[in-house]
Amino acid sequence: MFTNSINGPLAVSVRQLRDFAWIHIRACSFAIALLSGVAASTVLPHLPVARYDLLVAYGALLTLLFWLRGWENGRDIAVIAVCHVIGLAFELVKVSLGSWSYPEPAVLKFAGVPLYGGLLYAAVGSYVCRAWHLFDLELVRYRPRATAVVAAAIYVNFFSHHWLPDVRWLLAGLLLAVTAGTSVRYTVRHVRHRMPLAFSFVLIGFFLWVAENLATYVGAWRYPYQLDGWQPVAADKFGAWALLISITFVLAAVGRSHRREDSISDTRPRPGARSPSVPGNGEPGLP
Repeated sequence: MFTNSINGPLAVSVRQLRDFAWIHIRACSFAIALLSGVAASTVLPHLPVARYDLLVAYGALLTLLFWLRGWENGRDIAVIAVCHVIGLAFELVKVSLGSWSYPEPAVLKFAGVPLYGGLLYAAVGSYVCRAWHLFDLELVRYRPRATAVVAAAIYVNFFSHHWLPDVRWLLAGLLLAVTAGTSVRYTVRHVRHRMPLAFSFVLIGFFLWVAENLATYVGAWRYPYQLDGWQPVAADKFGAWALLISITFVLAAVGRSHRREDSISDTRPRPGARSPSVPGNGEPGLP
């Protein structure tokens, strides 16, 4: 009995952690499939179509598959498309400044950036949207306007610091301030948990840094110090991703809030109809 009393809670915790990891893997399915395609493309025989162009078609097919299978809905696709566009804008500036490069030729390439480069940011958007569904995420005490303003400033600073003072540490402090008291509620094995939103940004930023190491290893793009052979991505990129994920999160939160408004409007009583009961979540700022 004494052994069971120790092993019981421990076994439950292990199952919770296992399922938590498995749900994250499912949420990363688009990113995993995309990186697998990038890796596979490096061993393809010589083809008349450039590898970067093939990856554009592959990414489009993945997006279509996820939509047809119902793994992502129309609002998710819209969020992912916006992530693709702002990612391409980010790439155009960074590549023009020599921060990294796409050394291979392609038809669908403009100013040194292949169209498929935006898919890497779309994969992050897909992860956030799928995690929102799979974990049944809810936001507690979320400040949408303040968080969006700081996230936008973070995005701009990653451009402007090439000409103006780099204020990322100031913006990191502001992000902590506007997310202070904000937490994410999520479900694992029918049990609700809570995590500070800022801490979730740090965790996601770390795993995106790991993913960036994998992506550069399989030739998704190259940093200048990787042109003569792969080397690990600099550790400061971990912090950069922890900040940049706030932009994707804000976009996903906007999509979820619009979806909730639509669902509420659909349940409003029509003239002469009985008023249906609309369950509330009882938490401020929930998506």
